[in-house]
This record gives sequence, C-alpha cells and structure tokens, in this order.
Amino acid sequence: MVLMLLYTLLPLVWLLMASTKDSGSLLSSFGLWFGDGFHLFGNVKDVLTYDDGIYVRWFGNTLLYALVGAGGAALIATIGGYALAKYRFRGRNAVFALVLGAITIPGTALAVPTYLLFSEVGIVDTPWAVILPSMVSPFGLYLMRVYAQEAIPDSLLEAARIDGAGELRTFFTVSLRLLGPGFVTVLLFALVATWNNYFLPLIVLSDPNWFPLTVGLNQWNNLATGAAGSGTTTTGFYPLVVTGSVLAIIPLVIAFLFLQRYWQSGLAAGSVKQ
Repeated sequence: MVLMLLYTLLPLVWLLMASTKDSGSLLSSFGLWFGDGFHLFGNVKDVLTYDDGIYVRWFGNTLLYALVGAGGAALIATIGGYALAKYRFRGRNAVFALVLGAITIPGTALAVPTYLLFSEVGIVDTPWAVILPSMVSPFGLYLMRVYAQEAIPDSLLEAARIDGAGELRTFFTVSLRLLGPGFVTVLLFALVATWNNYFLPLIVLSDPNWFPLTVGLNQWNNLATGAAGSGTTTTGFYPLVVTGSVLAIIPLVIAFLFLQRYWQSGLAAGSVKQ
C-alpha cells in the first residue's frame, strides 16, 4: 500500500512543485521541492492569457466533450444495461457477448476507422467527431447490466405494471432511482476517459480552436522540446505545460471527491445479492 501510494502521489507532488517555478528553476532545482521564488500565480496568469486565452478555449472544449460525451455514455449504458438485465428477447445473449467482445478492443485501434467514417459524413474537425465516440461505453453497458440484475427486483417491476405503469414510466420513475449509484459509477469512469482522451481528438481535429486540453498541452510541450519540427526548443513553454496540467486535473479531483461515495456504493451493490 505504501509503494502504491508513493507511485501515485510522487508524480502529483512533482507537478505541484513544478508549477511554482519559472523555466530556469524548473530545469535546475530539485524536482520535489520549491525553486527560486514562488511563481505559481504568475504561471497561472501566463497560461490563461497566452495566445489570447487559447487555454481557456481548450478547457471549455474539454468540459463540453466530457459532460456531453460522458453524460450520454452513462445514460445509454444505463438504458441498455437495464434492457439486457430485465427483458427477455431473442438474441439477448448474442448482444451481450458482442458487448463483452467490444470491451477487449482498444480505442486506439478504432481511431483511424472512425476518422474515415466521419470524413464520409462530413463531421471531421467538429465537436461531434469527439462527442459521438465518447457516448459509446461497452464497459459501462456491461457494468450496468450486472448492476441492474441485482439492484432491481423483478417483483417491483411486476407491481408497477399491475398498477398500470407503462415501461417508460416504470423505468424513469422506479428503476432509474434504484440505478442511481450505478449510473454515477459509469458517469465517473466515462468522465475520466473522455477528459483524458488524446489519440482520437488528435486524429479527427485539426483546428486548434476545437482542441481539448490533452492535445493543446501536447502542442505546447512540442514547442518546449523542439518536437514541433523547428528543431529548436523554447524553454519558456515548460511552465505553461506543467501549470496547465495542474489546472487540467483540478476538475477531475473535484468530480471524484463529490462522486466517490456513489462510486464505492455502485461497485459494491452490483456484486452483492439483494
């Protein structure tokens, strides 16, 4: 546990320390301690104002992709998992087997086919090219199917039907409330995955105004290391990269702290027989 804690926290401590330094101290001082002076607020100002505030635009894009994509993924997974768990129809097992197979396929393997498909329909270099794939979560569908099987008693559904409730009303007024912890669990997983998504936006987006934080910060990092094709380095970008990375992880930390109790209960409830 101590080793895992160190492995998890050391990069975060280094990032926090690095965000308080200027470019000179960043390259010359000890990584896990403060450098010469405290430049955090100046670095934050530089990040937010550089290139007419392009970082703020990237931050807003990431919020859009994460909230719409993750919210849609959680909702679709909840509806689909509920249907697979509580309805008997022909081909149900085949559909579930297909979902399990989709979990094993890495997202990077689908990035190029996705680009070719989106280029045919004309949505490349638009927000939809990032949002639509983010709304598909095979693991979330699997998780909600397992959770719905145990969280919703069949007798409760039968009672609602006897009282005259239709299937949609039963789902939204009865089942969805019981699926709340599982929904939040899938939402958290999808939110983290979409927030950290890099390869797909890199392929389907070319306009910097639509970049998410992952692609934008990597662009700054390329300028800092000379990997952008110029062959020269611009060390002044290092504080922008590390400070921008600190600002980028704050929403995820806040989301995890607020949703942690739902996440823990959601994981446990689906594995315990009611």
